[in-house]
Amino acid sequence: MNWLLGLLACIAVAPFLREALRPPISSARKDTAPGDFAILSRGTTYYRWRGPVDAPIAVCVHGLTTPSLVWDRIADALVDMGFRVLTYDLYGRGLSDRARGLQDADFFARQLEELLSELGTHPKITLLGYSMGGAIVPAFAARHIDQLRQIVLIAPAGLGHDLGPASRIIANTGLLGKWLMLTVYARSMRRACNAERSIPSSIAGITDVQVSQINDRGFLPAVLSSLRGILDAPLDDAHRVIATAAVPTLAIWGEEDDVIPLVGRDTLAALNPHATSVVIDGAGHTLPYTDDDAVVAVLRDHLIRPDRTPG
Repeated sequence: MNWLLGLLACIAVAPFLREALRPPISSARKDTAPGDFAILSRGTTYYRWRGPVDAPIAVCVHGLTTPSLVWDRIADALVDMGFRVLTYDLYGRGLSDRARGLQDADFFARQLEELLSELGTHPKITLLGYSMGGAIVPAFAARHIDQLRQIVLIAPAGLGHDLGPASRIIANTGLLGKWLMLTVYARSMRRACNAERSIPSSIAGITDVQVSQINDRGFLPAVLSSLRGILDAPLDDAHRVIATAAVPTLAIWGEEDDVIPLVGRDTLAALNPHATSVVIDGAGHTLPYTDDDAVVAVLRDHLIRPDRTPG
């Protein structure tokens, strides 16, 4: 009986020990990155500018597990449209620090607030969010509505999507949920990312980057914190603030998205009747790097661009 209890104890403790022994982000990786780092109140944030200094600013917010690399092709297209583009890694992802604390709407809004303040940006900005970034954007917008020129939501979370049974259990079961995150979720994410290798992508190495993050200390706890924080909270009031202020809002959806279902389009329409929704035929959830040409075409058609007026 004692050996069985010992075995069970080892099984219980092993994932936590493995997480503690994972290496942090190396200095070499940071030194070779094309962007820069800002020291904020909760840690260092990696960011990158593209485009001319005097151009109107567009800020891109990535999702739950994809770092800012996911924006590369769209960011370049935005520069071609006349914007100066800022991409950055959310805490816990990419090259940013693995900050502690519940990753709720306030957590992410404050990171963006501090980053924009540190960089000395000026209003009005165009704010784009993909997946979980599509939940962070309205959370930030509700606090700084006067700073926004327009909003773009790509496959946005926060509109009543279902996390799925496994993620719901992980998000709502305390220490057991953390154990499951470090074991079941880690394996599931690795399989899901590897399954995407057969899908043509415009960003070289995007799958390798996503998979490698699993081996970075603090990444999986950050994902769990977001599941328990911003992805488990309603954002109806934030969308209503955007609607009341009549900030131009464009939402882009994947017809075959099995992560953020198309029913979210109807939810957004009810909360913000002024929002424009465009569905990309045949697209799934990986819009920014598998359907970027279609996304860019929608942006060219609908954005208020620096070189033209609305209408």
